[in-house]
Amino acid sequence: MNRIARIAAAFAAGAAVMYYLDPLAGRRRRALVRDRGLAATHDAERFVRAKSHRAADRARGMLARARSTLADAPVDDDRLHERIRARLGRVVAHPGQVNVDVNHGHVVLRGRASPGEIETLTETLSVMRGVYGVDNRISTGSGQARA
Repeated sequence: MNRIARIAAAFAAGAAVMYYLDPLAGRRRRALVRDRGLAATHDAERFVRAKSHRAADRARGMLARARSTLADAPVDDDRLHERIRARLGRVVAHPGQVNVDVNHGHVVLRGRASPGEIETLTETLSVMRGVYGVDNRISTGSGQARA
């Protein structure tokens, strides 16, 4: 059995040598194998590079989040207002219908939103860094706000 495997391997190796050293098409076949090998190497490098960049970005993000959590510096009202407006778009279907006023970390909300959105918005804002209180004056309504 072992002898048959050796003969088959020798036959396969001879066939491969003949295939790649063929005087007519061997050069093209060798070039194809070389090109495919280079393409696979480049794909692997690109994959590893992308994964390492992603891991580095995640580490930077976790470090920044840890720093911001530990920082006790008060948040400026204008910056807090912009952060709330940005968060509003993820929580409320029509963020343009909600007005936000910030005064020394105390947030006043006015406008219209659905009852589920109001509750989610209040919970979301109350845990934001720099928010010391939320005064919810949003009315429930399904229609558009009047200008």
